[in-house]
Amino acid sequence: MASSNKEISYSDLKEFLKKGSGLLVDVRSKDEVDRGRIPGSIHIPVETVEKEMSLDSAEFQSKFGVNKPPLDSSELIFHCQMGKRGAVATDKAINLGFKNARNYAGGYREWSEKEGK
Repeated sequence: MASSNKEISYSDLKEFLKKGSGLLVDVRSKDEVDRGRIPGSIHIPVETVEKEMSLDSAEFQSKFGVNKPPLDSSELIFHCQMGKRGAVATDKAINLGFKNARNYAGGYREWSEKEGK
């Protein structure tokens, strides 16, 4: 599991989304995402994180419709349903050089409970 300095809380995520900058990546399966998602997130299944985060900026923009964050961005957050796959994706991103990538450890489950969805 990701260490605490690589994890963010629900309130941190709310602030992040309020700012409207950065990238929130949902690493759950397509079926899970089809049942609900955190607004503003993009979908990259955990098993493809390394491939997709390795795309050059133009390819990433074309495929996902958003800018690829720079390697030193502190505005890159991954999440899954309950935290485990998000932690795996965060570690994969860090291994690719995204040194400040973080995981929303509460995942979609906590988000949906707190948002009343």
